[in-house]
Amino acid sequence: MPEAQSGSAALPREALKIASGYAFTGPALDLGALLWDGVCLPDAQVRIPLPMLNRHGLVAGATGTGKTKTLQLIAEQLSAQGVPVFLADIKGDVSGISAPGVRNEKVQARAAEVHQTWAATGCPAEFYALGGIGHGIPVRATVTSFGPVLLSKVLQLNRTQEQSLGLIFHYADQKGLELVDLKDLRAVVAFLTSDEGKGELRNIGGLSTATAGVILRSLTAFEAEGMADFFGEPEFDTGELLRTQDDGRGLVSVLELAAVQDRPQLFSTFLMWLLADLFHDLPEVGDADKPKLVFFFDEAHLLFNGASKAFLDSLTQTVRLIRSKGVGVFFVTQNTKDVPADVLAQLGNRVQHALRAFTPDDQKGLKATVRTFPDSAYDLEELLTGLGTGEAVVTVLSEKGAPTPVAATRLRAPESLMGPVDAGALDSAAKASPLYGRYAQAVDRESAYEKLSSRGAKGPDEMKAPPTSRRKDPSVVEQVVDSGMFKSLARSLGTQIGREITRSLFGTARRRR
Repeated sequence: MPEAQSGSAALPREALKIASGYAFTGPALDLGALLWDGVCLPDAQVRIPLPMLNRHGLVAGATGTGKTKTLQLIAEQLSAQGVPVFLADIKGDVSGISAPGVRNEKVQARAAEVHQTWAATGCPAEFYALGGIGHGIPVRATVTSFGPVLLSKVLQLNRTQEQSLGLIFHYADQKGLELVDLKDLRAVVAFLTSDEGKGELRNIGGLSTATAGVILRSLTAFEAEGMADFFGEPEFDTGELLRTQDDGRGLVSVLELAAVQDRPQLFSTFLMWLLADLFHDLPEVGDADKPKLVFFFDEAHLLFNGASKAFLDSLTQTVRLIRSKGVGVFFVTQNTKDVPADVLAQLGNRVQHALRAFTPDDQKGLKATVRTFPDSAYDLEELLTGLGTGEAVVTVLSEKGAPTPVAATRLRAPESLMGPVDAGALDSAAKASPLYGRYAQAVDRESAYEKLSSRGAKGPDEMKAPPTSRRKDPSVVEQVVDSGMFKSLARSLGTQIGREITRSLFGTARRRR
């Protein structure tokens, strides 16, 4: 529980006015102590009301200013109050939240400055690895669940190609061709671009052979880069992120991304899939006493880079609506301008670390950031360039939903380990989890690729390679489009009664429990 303030009447008048804006009566998270005129005022505590954590937030600031420690500070307090947390560990230094911190001179000094009763405490944690690459329980998604809008961003398709991919998903849904992994989608596109499939292609309005060919080449190159591991079954159930421990503490789910940090389009879009899947599945809860989950979206600028209008529209709508389902989203990035205005307008809780103003562009960004804050008693341009590590400018939503006064804050020290946990310990923790047996082993069941491959029997002559070909074995694409496989395919698919998959934001498929 928040520590009681004492002696607040002795505060300077402006500081007292700011401090009164954070004197909440209900449960809250403690961020730190107010800074005024260069002095830390430990009797003026800066806090966030727990019920307001589903109103979303932003943690921003230049590299090395303490953003990761801030999200660690918030996450461990959420866990202590029974709220599950999701953390994306891009640099590999967030895993320490599972272990007790180390008391040293810096920690003791910071705790004394802000009147923090510091006790080394680790949080209950589950470790995941995208596609099983890294240390943790593998996280995969099926292609059909991922949907055309998210996949288009990963493949870096243009708007026309994105719309065409949506038509291909629609076709596969109708025909009952399940897109479990990348080879399933590649098989469907290969069929539609083959001589046997052109009749079907003509029936898909707006999809040209040339565009389908571009998509097929993009898929083939994408798979050749080793991306197949991220798609398939068993698909991760995002409901796992909502768990609490027997002692009432919220589980902290840490997705390790250090092993795939050179694939930013992929991992940032996967994070969006997790959020979209939660949005689909969770019921409306309205205004709850505390969030069901708080989702920290680190390196958020990667999500918006090169995003299509359809992607940004869906993202904005997801952020706007998921609040009513009890999920809070915090975007963590270097600069406020990294986040589109429509999204930024929905982020009621702000923790802004120091900014640099070395170049004209930096100075322009600084002025733009200042304009996003409410009127303040501080000179924010001067303040934001002078903050030290572990200090930030804060404004949050009060218990009544109104913005609090802008408060320069010296932040508390996290009580968990401020650094990574040994890789061996991560592996042991993942394998000891009851979820490991459920997700560790990939499964390749019959889906679109197998269904298309089994159409028609090949004769001896059809198995021979063309005289001019020197390849001993046909490629996967050749296997799919080989005429022997599709003798009856156009007729059967044309009359087959398919099943349409219900899709929502991002074109993602609703999970069938």
